[in-house]
Amino acid sequence: MSRVFAVGKATIPPQHETNYPAGCHCWLAQQCVIHGFGHCWASQQWHPRFETVFELPRQRRRDHLMSDAKVVVLTGATRGLGRAMAARLIEEGHTVAGCGRSLSDIKALETSFGKPNRFDCVDVVDDAQVADWAQSVIAELGPPDLVLNNAATVNPNAPVWEVSAEDFDNILDVNIKGVANVLRHFVPSMVERASGIIVNFSSGWGRSTSPEVGPYCATKWAIEGLTKSLAQELPDGMAAIPLNPGIINTELLQSCFGSGAAQYPDPDEWSRYAVPYILSIQPSQNGQSLSVTP
Repeated sequence: MSRVFAVGKATIPPQHETNYPAGCHCWLAQQCVIHGFGHCWASQQWHPRFETVFELPRQRRRDHLMSDAKVVVLTGATRGLGRAMAARLIEEGHTVAGCGRSLSDIKALETSFGKPNRFDCVDVVDDAQVADWAQSVIAELGPPDLVLNNAATVNPNAPVWEVSAEDFDNILDVNIKGVANVLRHFVPSMVERASGIIVNFSSGWGRSTSPEVGPYCATKWAIEGLTKSLAQELPDGMAAIPLNPGIINTELLQSCFGSGAAQYPDPDEWSRYAVPYILSIQPSQNGQSLSVTP
């Protein structure tokens, strides 16, 4: 059995590697821990720079390294908040299965982020497409640990009576039915495992209202109710959360606020505090209406 040092906080920069005592090759053990290969063949000394040092068999070391990595299903991954969350999640070592409607944008994501991440051209409004996507993702990556129902659209600013039937149908289809389709095809595998977090993106306009965005408000209030009802149906060990992401300078906000959207954080800035917050959500918070704040 190989013996290695597993480092609880592997933060020693390369320029300090030569500062170790003679015969101490803890830097090599650190490299093994970070990259998951090799073993410490030298002194196996305890070193004061290490906050936590303990010996693990190779397979347990691999399990230790991967224990916090999640499989994340993300809709609306090609732009705005979705694109920023995909980048941040992958940067932090998680695997993203994302979707969007633009084939060119999906190909760009595939170029930027390699395997095991995957990105597929899927219209969440089309239940058959979502069913095929979910079956493929689960077969390849297993049930998701985290589902982020992010895809959404907004109506052109107008009084309710001036919103066309086509625009009203579209916002209902994407913002409510699209979420339901994703839940329908991913949640059963999570329920079977009795594990996982579902985050359905709501809005400040899912808990308040403003003029000229009536259809959007209606869909986000619906997300609040749908998610809280879902939360009552889940087994212990799971959670469904309606999440208000806050006010972010996205194309969606620009369509409502115009130039005033520029005073708010952009998606990349937002993702730096939002993604850690989302990843911190626990099953004990099941059914709570949560909000991202800087």
